[in-house]
Amino acid sequence: MPQLTLDEIARLAGVSRTTASRVLNDRPHVRPELRERVLRVIEETNYRPNLLARSLAFQESRMIGLVVPQSVHAFFSDPYFPRLTQGIAEACNQYEYTLSLFLVQTFADESKLLPKITSRGFLDGLIVQVGQREDSLIGALAESGLPLVVAGRPSVTDKVSYIDVDNVHGAYTAVMHLLELGRRRVATITGGRHTAVGADRLRGYEQALAAMGLSVDPALIVEGDFTENSAYLGMQQLLPHHPDAVFAASDVMAVGALRAIQHSGLQVPRDIAVVGYDDLPPALLASPTLTTIRQPIRRFGIRAVELLLELIQKGTHPPRQVLMGTELVVRESCGFAA
Repeated sequence: MPQLTLDEIARLAGVSRTTASRVLNDRPHVRPELRERVLRVIEETNYRPNLLARSLAFQESRMIGLVVPQSVHAFFSDPYFPRLTQGIAEACNQYEYTLSLFLVQTFADESKLLPKITSRGFLDGLIVQVGQREDSLIGALAESGLPLVVAGRPSVTDKVSYIDVDNVHGAYTAVMHLLELGRRRVATITGGRHTAVGADRLRGYEQALAAMGLSVDPALIVEGDFTENSAYLGMQQLLPHHPDAVFAASDVMAVGALRAIQHSGLQVPRDIAVVGYDDLPPALLASPTLTTIRQPIRRFGIRAVELLLELIQKGTHPPRQVLMGTELVVRESCGFAA
């Protein structure tokens, strides 16, 4: 059966073409009985709008860009990024948008891609994942005027819309769990402290110690970069200071810490308890399995798209902020209370 046109939908519903168009695009100022007639015809005829024609009429590309400041290797080797992208892609598909992925590894990549990404009419909006060096990239994209959502809290929060999890509270929960188990020399392997996520999870660690009346020992804090190797080396630095627990700011780093502990001849959790962050597949594949903080990564991606569509439809001012919750997942790497 040939696809009906908007004019034919309007004729079958007994309304004007303008009214049918307003109903299709969920616009206001349509009488309820007319809206009901149009919707009934749409359902009965299984009408699907011509997206190309709609895009031309409303100056839309129906494309959303995802900008990730990571190398190809980092993007596909860290399980966080594919999970996040899965959620974003599912939401784009649901709302009939095409997703374009841009990996920006270097400043040269940035200068080459920025004109294309921000050219008028190419994209309807952007989602940018925070990375190790997001400031200049986010600033340049924000200045383009395109609707923009940052996935993760950026360093400057008052000028752009962003979505994040409550990293301070998540880290606080992880460290409090260790302290409630009787551990007192709790170390941490942070993410990059110049990033908001690294700083927030360190702050949660410090707040948990303070809540238990414990002082922060600088010797029990080392900086990683969210890679397994950085955590392996960081754990080797921590071992001479005799920690009885370690909070790693990601599951990938927790696996690196776990390897370093086991290679030193110590046992997890008997000698050192380990907690990670993310609840990604490495947490279940580790031996022992990792206690971790679960963040809703796939749902996070879906919500980022929904927030971006709000900005596209309603305008970008004032900037919006969305904070999602986390939960503690207890497995084998912490043992039981002393």
